[in-house]
Amino acid sequence: MKKSQRLRWQAAAIMTSALLGVAACSSSSSTTSSSTSSSSSAALTASAPGITPTTITIGSHQPLTGPAAPGYSEIAPASNAYFQYVNANGGVYGRKIVYKYLDDGYDPTKTASIVRQLVLQDNVYAIFNGLGTPTHLAAVSFLNSEKVPDVFVASGCDCWNAPSTYPETFGWQLDYISEGKILGQYVAQHFKGKKIGFFYQNDEFGQDGVKGLLDEIPANMVVSKQSYVPTNVNVGPAVAALRASGAQVVVSFSIPAFTALLKLTSLKLGFSPTLVVSDVGSDPITLSGLLEAFAKQGGATVNGNQLTNGMITDAYLPALSTSDSWYVLFKKIHDQYEPKAPLDGNFFYGMSVAYSFVQAMFKAGRNPTRADLITAIQGGLPQGPMVAPFAYSSANHLGVTGAYMGIVQNGVIVQQGSVLTTDTTATGPITTYSGSEEQAPASGIPSASS
Repeated sequence: MKKSQRLRWQAAAIMTSALLGVAACSSSSSTTSSSTSSSSSAALTASAPGITPTTITIGSHQPLTGPAAPGYSEIAPASNAYFQYVNANGGVYGRKIVYKYLDDGYDPTKTASIVRQLVLQDNVYAIFNGLGTPTHLAAVSFLNSEKVPDVFVASGCDCWNAPSTYPETFGWQLDYISEGKILGQYVAQHFKGKKIGFFYQNDEFGQDGVKGLLDEIPANMVVSKQSYVPTNVNVGPAVAALRASGAQVVVSFSIPAFTALLKLTSLKLGFSPTLVVSDVGSDPITLSGLLEAFAKQGGATVNGNQLTNGMITDAYLPALSTSDSWYVLFKKIHDQYEPKAPLDGNFFYGMSVAYSFVQAMFKAGRNPTRADLITAIQGGLPQGPMVAPFAYSSANHLGVTGAYMGIVQNGVIVQQGSVLTTDTTATGPITTYSGSEEQAPASGIPSASS
């Protein structure tokens, strides 16, 4: 690749999304209460840091800029849109949710500083949906030492499932090992005898994914394993190695920008493998925009939708379909509170995880302590928008347990087969989920009694 072109691509890969408005509010009282009342008539009190009689203040670190910003910068505003909807419709036992999300640029050093600020200065009740495996790892020990609920991390790292070490921390999305197993089974069944290559982020995100893939794909089918780091957008050597290996199928555990770089670099090198991409890096709308933007920076014009056609992926949320009750609900909220944002898989993710948080807060009671939220989640949550149940218990802090396979067609993920569930063990079976999708409540807000 020519140096000038590489620099243009680098500029595109780290382009920043406009800094989206952080919910403005002042820090709430840090007054704590030694008792919690779940009575429907109990007066609302300042029962924990971040909890006042009128507000619940939570915080997060998010990549509003940096290499993970494309697509992921939409998630926190989407969650905030759902919280605004809840606030406008009675709140959580009358309290309004105040969501403070700060930009860490997908930089672990910044994450550590931001999280300390949110906890020690802003007195948040909980850290919600902190995004990124390498970034959140920089904050998880601090949050647990301070006994701050660390809920629904936006990462499928198996490392969040450590109740004895990290009792405050919970995953939410499908963990990467289970996801790797589901993707790996599909590859082993549908591409038997083909040469398989791996492309993955060189941290717990990609490494967990590869672990799951190797649980299902015979080792003699794998001809190349190539990794990248998000601070280096030159994926040319990795893609060239995949091509040289003769890989006919490439399975990728990558953030969206690097999925797009993988695709465009492959095209440049005349390499056309079938792409199998994990959920976090495969949103068709996000990828289409990135492919077109990156190609333009490199002096070319492409059709993003056309380039994503045939890509294989998995999903743990329902497809974006006007016939789905969750899509109908979230589109209504999107149109009212964040109409300029793309209504894509990342936005859907943000609203869905916010729904789960509201569900957990209702279950935690009218005047919850921080410990009450942990107890509520460990007691189990309804699956809500998810296509499979959650794993939550005192011994399991992972999130959803399954997903379905899909193929991208004309910018939409089309489901292939049934929802599959599994676990993180090498011998744990992959089984067909016999349950059904829950319907969105008519009010759009989870019930306080469930």
